[in-house]
Amino acid sequence: MERPGATHEYFECMESFLPQEGIEFIYYDQLGTGNSDNPNDPVFWDLDRYVEEVEQVRIALRLDKSNFYLLGHSWGGILASQYALKYQQNLKGLIISNMMMSAIDYDKYADTVLAKQMDPKVLARIREIEKNKDFENPEYMQLLLPNFYTKHILRLDADKWPEPVNRSFSKINQSLYVTMQGPIEFGLSGKLEKWDIKKELPKLIVPTLSIGAEYDTMDPNHMKWIASQVKNGTYLYCPNGSHMSMYDDQDIYMKGLIKFIKDTDNKTIK
Repeated sequence: MERPGATHEYFECMESFLPQEGIEFIYYDQLGTGNSDNPNDPVFWDLDRYVEEVEQVRIALRLDKSNFYLLGHSWGGILASQYALKYQQNLKGLIISNMMMSAIDYDKYADTVLAKQMDPKVLARIREIEKNKDFENPEYMQLLLPNFYTKHILRLDADKWPEPVNRSFSKINQSLYVTMQGPIEFGLSGKLEKWDIKKELPKLIVPTLSIGAEYDTMDPNHMKWIASQVKNGTYLYCPNGSHMSMYDDQDIYMKGLIKFIKDTDNKTIK
């Protein structure tokens, strides 16, 4: 699971690592994205409804606490953690990849840390476009790509971005994305604007892996803190990675993910 409106396709990198370790995994496109139906109605773009959708998928696939790990990346991390708060009895493990547990803290990090790393002139122009709600202006992406995306989303030159990433992003359901996240790239301004479950993290007793990266849009210190708040947490740090550290810090990301799954499996067997 990934950013609101994106498809499962950028997870295809997992195919080079997990099957050879004997780990079976299932791609999932939410309602309104990718290969799933699209009712084209924003009334369906709702966190609580998506939590129930994950539960329906789990039941249909007959997954349970003996075999069900839920990995959520970015917006998927919001959904996965929210799912776990309601249904952790059905999980063997939870993986929160590159997502802070507070939209408010994320906004603050975007403003106080990420924005300050940008050329002030570029930032001023981006802010101006956002203020005018001129999101269709091609200049918006032309500025974001070299100044933000290739520094904090995926640390490769834009023309070297992996094909599955480009394919997934080219299919984003903008209606869903804007409804949930808002049109602004710095922080959240849609339905998720006030989302915050920091105080609820101690309720999570299921083994939980939190993945953070040095150059991420998400504060790696917050990601480390998540692992200390849940009852059974592990932190994986990707020193060379950004938001999509499954690509730009791939070796560390995949080894850490596989280790967490195998360690959790071994503890369960004992």
